[in-house]
Amino acid sequence: MKILITGSGGFIGSRLAAKLVEKNYVVTGLIHEQKIDNSSIKTIYADLTEPNFTIPDEMYDVVFHLAAVTPMEKNKKKIKKVNYDGTVNLFNQIKNKTKFFVYVSGLGVFGDVENQIINEKTPLKPHTDYSKIRLEAQHYLESNCKKNSIPFTVVYLGEVYGNGGWFTSQIVNRLKKGRFKMPKSGEYYRCVVHVDDVVTALITIAENNAYDESFIITDSSPVLFKDFIFFICDKLGLKHPGSIPIFLAKTVLGGDLVKLLTTSVKTSNEKISKICKFAYPTYKEGIQAVISEIK
Repeated sequence: MKILITGSGGFIGSRLAAKLVEKNYVVTGLIHEQKIDNSSIKTIYADLTEPNFTIPDEMYDVVFHLAAVTPMEKNKKKIKKVNYDGTVNLFNQIKNKTKFFVYVSGLGVFGDVENQIINEKTPLKPHTDYSKIRLEAQHYLESNCKKNSIPFTVVYLGEVYGNGGWFTSQIVNRLKKGRFKMPKSGEYYRCVVHVDDVVTALITIAENNAYDESFIITDSSPVLFKDFIFFICDKLGLKHPGSIPIFLAKTVLGGDLVKLLTTSVKTSNEKISKICKFAYPTYKEGIQAVISEIK
């Protein structure tokens, strides 16, 4: 297979690209500012927010669209410019060059479902500006892929952890320095997934031609955020952190991010589990593996 990955210099994209190369696929990485050290990956430097960027006239079996700014970005104009306008620009460049488009989103598009277990049939009702923009981009792709007879699949990721990315910078490093505080005492459920299992799931979707589908990619164990953090502390031999009032958290992190973080979410990963076996079925196995790697 020939595969194009946007965001291929990022936490997930770089690992996806490397794994695909290991499987002897031809991989092209579209990046903006990061660098790719793997010489087996063809690199395209492009800014998705610029409508006139170009992609070589090649046919790709799969396009994985991972490039996006995270909920940590407070500038709403930048979020829309990258996550929506960038998606539109990408599609206009790729619509005649791909046989399958896979869009990578997040659980925030489901909104606040209270105690309901989320699955792929749960209505999408985002309750933050960030997630509303992500859903707008999804709807654009769904509509235009259909018009152009391109199979389209969307995946909704839980919080992806591993050695690197937000897990290291925002959790592990801050816990070690005693600077980590939990909004709302951590009394809300989150759904997490090890980065290696995300990569495996995405590749499985491509290899199985899982066209015109949606998949939730999380592990099998929703966890109270405080229990997740306390487990990390115990494995690192660190003191359990305290909490921070919501209004202070919003001042530091922004309202959208705090709302996303403190909304209880419980998912079913039954659908993806039918075609993909996870190496880390719960956060406990995954965190232990990551901590061992960090140490």
